[in-house]
Amino acid sequence: MAHETLGFHSLTDEIAEELPVSGTVPDWLSGSLVRNGPGAFEFGDVGVEHWFDGLAMLHKFTFEDGGVTYRNRFLHTEAYESARNGAVKSGFATGTTTLFERIKGFLLDAPYDNVNIIAERIGRRYLALTETPRRVEFDPETLATKNHVQYDGPEPAGNFACAHLNRDPETGEMVNFEIEFGRTSKYHVHSMPSARERDHICSISVSEPAYMHSFALTPNYVVLTEFPFVVNPLDLFRPGKQGPFIDQFEWKPERGTRFFVIDRASGEVVAEPRTEAFFGFHHVNAYESDSRADSPGEELVIDLETVPDTAAIDTLTLDRLRAGELGAFAGQLERFRVTLGDGVEIERELLCDGTSLPTVSPAKWCRNHRYVYAQGTDQPVTEWPRELVKIDTETGAVTSFSDGENRFSEPIFVPKDDWSRKSETGDGRNEDEGVVLSVMLDVSAETSFLVVVDGKSFTELAKARVPHAIPFDFHGRFFSELD
Repeated sequence: MAHETLGFHSLTDEIAEELPVSGTVPDWLSGSLVRNGPGAFEFGDVGVEHWFDGLAMLHKFTFEDGGVTYRNRFLHTEAYESARNGAVKSGFATGTTTLFERIKGFLLDAPYDNVNIIAERIGRRYLALTETPRRVEFDPETLATKNHVQYDGPEPAGNFACAHLNRDPETGEMVNFEIEFGRTSKYHVHSMPSARERDHICSISVSEPAYMHSFALTPNYVVLTEFPFVVNPLDLFRPGKQGPFIDQFEWKPERGTRFFVIDRASGEVVAEPRTEAFFGFHHVNAYESDSRADSPGEELVIDLETVPDTAAIDTLTLDRLRAGELGAFAGQLERFRVTLGDGVEIERELLCDGTSLPTVSPAKWCRNHRYVYAQGTDQPVTEWPRELVKIDTETGAVTSFSDGENRFSEPIFVPKDDWSRKSETGDGRNEDEGVVLSVMLDVSAETSFLVVVDGKSFTELAKARVPHAIPFDFHGRFFSELD
């Protein structure tokens, strides 16, 4: 089976067992990596049309005393049960809707719940998330689906929610935003003391809201990167307007890309500089740096993976992916410097070309980081990533790890200890002391492995063989302990 087809097959087996390990898993590595993504694209005669719409499945790798155990399980959502009963709901890029269905969906129905993007812990609750304000709680031990979780209280709410929450590691505060569609649409930014509570930070009124998959957070600021991929909400309610969610958005490069810089304490928008048009799914990290002599004023540094436009979305349909028809422009890791104060300025710098799903150590969230980890891709993309890369943002050096023809998922860095949570130096001397975890698809064996890579040397320490091939998924989180 070609790797294109193998990585986008439907997995229906649910298992729980100890995995055979080759090499040595560090004895300090203790906890669980929980990954989320599509498990099945078809049930019987019905199926989805886009990679982003695969039915949510969790995969948990637990590390203890050098051993690795594995469990996977579908999230039994309404979307999952509907597909099992022969009807696929319209999702991100699957299906069409009528005017009546759109109005009913906005005003009467519960939000779409195929929560296949990421898993997060908020307080003591473990939640699977997607781009609606409807979360699904799961049992962290068994991965069993528990219940839907939505916010209580009268605070402003939206129709669209960012799936990528940001956590301030110093305070533990979770921050997120939602988009409310209307005659005047609004971006609502809030912090989350618990899974069911929100503290309103601010609301920003816009005429045409943008699609934003992630955002940036620093100790004092929230930054929304408003790409020129926008929708006129009134178009959603016009007869004859059909298509899935993402088809309602339009690319308008003449608008440029705008950064909303929001003071976390006051809720004030302190700057909104624009630069030339670009698009992106994933912010890597952001922090506040000391003022430079040649550029006085407070400076925000925002690392972001960018692409020139939204063409990549159309290349991720299942038909094209299974046929190996890629060819989209790969991501670029770019650094944006926003100087605040009198005369707001924005500078843009290319750090690395050919990246996907970039991450940093969780110990460096909201802080000055040196290393970024990502899938390494060719430019443009002609095949699924065959390597992981470690990017030194200070020197520009790129170190790669590969294993023949095998394919890799998003890399997750696990720090050996919490030294960097207490360090404000930002020198990066020990920032890479830890391991990188990634799921590798073995093309020839038609199965997957969990690979443990040393953070410093970027060489393999161990790998654990999974009994089946895991479809290419999206995002993971490492939890040092499960409640």
